[in-house]
Amino acid sequence: MAWLILILSGMFEAVWAAALGASHGFKRLVPTLIFLMSLSLSMAGLAWAMTSLPTGTAYAVWVGIGATLTVIWGFVKGYERPTIVRVLLLVLLVGSVIGLKVVS
Repeated sequence: MAWLILILSGMFEAVWAAALGASHGFKRLVPTLIFLMSLSLSMAGLAWAMTSLPTGTAYAVWVGIGATLTVIWGFVKGYERPTIVRVLLLVLLVGSVIGLKVVS
């Protein structure tokens, strides 16, 4: 159950990162509210998962999921250009997160 909560928390990390960018410095109400709600859910889920998972592994998985999804969102929205190197680095990041889960 902790792993599922951690994965969902990582997904909420990507949501708050995207909402933070869309808030334009907290000047837009709806993205700011989405940022605050998803940040709260993300942190609460991470904190809960860390009660039964090793801190370093939980944090690395949370960041890895959030970072990967945030970059993919940037690709989809056209904010970032997907290059072979970027995609390979994301694959490496995901592989590293999976590896941490396997060995913990």
